[in-house]
Amino acid sequence: MPLQFNTVKLFAGSGTLELADKISKAYGKPLGDKTLSKFSDGEIQPFYNESVRGSDVFLIQSTNQPTDNLLELLLMIDAAKRASAHYITVVVPYFGYARQDRKDKPRVAIGAKMIANLITAAGAHRIMTMDLHAAQIQGFFDIPVDHLDGAIIFVPYIKSLNLENLVIASPDMGGSYRARTFAKFFNAEVIICDKRRKRANEIESMSIIGDVTGQDVVLIDDICDTAGTLSKAAALIMENGARSVRAVCTHAVLSGKAYETIENSVLTEMIVTDTIQLNPEKAASCSKIKVLSTDRLFANAIKNVNEHGSISDLFNVD
Repeated sequence: MPLQFNTVKLFAGSGTLELADKISKAYGKPLGDKTLSKFSDGEIQPFYNESVRGSDVFLIQSTNQPTDNLLELLLMIDAAKRASAHYITVVVPYFGYARQDRKDKPRVAIGAKMIANLITAAGAHRIMTMDLHAAQIQGFFDIPVDHLDGAIIFVPYIKSLNLENLVIASPDMGGSYRARTFAKFFNAEVIICDKRRKRANEIESMSIIGDVTGQDVVLIDDICDTAGTLSKAAALIMENGARSVRAVCTHAVLSGKAYETIENSVLTEMIVTDTIQLNPEKAASCSKIKVLSTDRLFANAIKNVNEHGSISDLFNVD
């Protein structure tokens, strides 16, 4: 007996409208009609202007700041559940609070686990995300997790640059596994920048493990927040004799003076995705940022989920 596929409906959160629109076009189906109303005190209330009863609903929203993005997603899940959606998948291109994945000091919250609990409790049946800060965050969920790999987007672009002496670098010890995984696509060596922090977003010292002399270095990271780590790592790499240095970063949080820091750095370019929408004015003033879209990757993943296909097939860079 052939598989029966339910009607797919895609809805966008207000914080990810641009990417959601591109995903819907790549998928071949327009975004569903949704309204976000606000009370005078700022309280938000999303509601659907069309029926979702019996449908496979995909809610697209990154949970970057402001916190309203997360709250809006939770309310969208609850509204879809109460409207009798058959299956609710939250598509969270950037999973915020992922850096709070453990107790690295006493009396702190494990924010990533709490957010996972909230999404599950709200009524989501599945979550689809990309390049989590730590892969083990998948285990925080009691629902299926589709963890997409940004390498499928970055690797072809890096190959197109035809860099003669390519070396992959991690800006810190924690990202060494990510860098090694990326380096396998190029059969390249890996170097590591060992950093010590005074506190969050403030680096005390940094040193390089490995030789970068005469190399074209590509730094690999999942999140770029203030850009302080990447810019300092890039400067240190160039001081040690590298020919060029670029940075690849999936999620462009870019807070504070990040755009200015990137523009004034020794980086040739900063390659990011559109999981987080850039500030248009600030992005226009930064010539070094290149954005690669994740629309087709998410559209294909949505199609495979709806049709009970394999997600791992999407990890084939070739």
